[in-house]
Amino acid sequence: MNQQAKLALTIQYATEQASLPTRADFRRWARAALLKDVVAALRVVDEAEGIQLNQDYRGKPYATNVLTFAYGAQHEDGSLAGDIVLCAPVVEHEAVEQGETLEAHYAHLTVHGMLHLQGYDHEAEDAAVAMEAVESFIMMRLGFSDPYQDG
Repeated sequence: MNQQAKLALTIQYATEQASLPTRADFRRWARAALLKDVVAALRVVDEAEGIQLNQDYRGKPYATNVLTFAYGAQHEDGSLAGDIVLCAPVVEHEAVEQGETLEAHYAHLTVHGMLHLQGYDHEAEDAAVAMEAVESFIMMRLGFSDPYQDG
């Protein structure tokens, strides 16, 4: 979204899941949601690690699709730092359940995580509406359908 913003993204695969996007895909999707300079790691994990992280950091004993750890401005240049964790089995299950392609769901969750990292949230109704609108715009600009439209 911000052509001037810089992205330093490390991508880690910590799962045996077969159908995973490429590093180039993840970078393209993350860059599409870039509003500020960001230094981040995106880690794709298996269910066991997803459960452990969600339990440790949110107190919830199950794996979730995406976790974002925003560390704020951590670098001398003011860039934001953070981690995004995608749980491959959950992402795959949700894509099937929602009738969307695996690629579209990974793209959406990458965009969603990047927006969280940059300060967006969906705790309050007005914040959720704003975040969803930005996600929809980015997803359609990437050539995917609006993830919040039924049908």
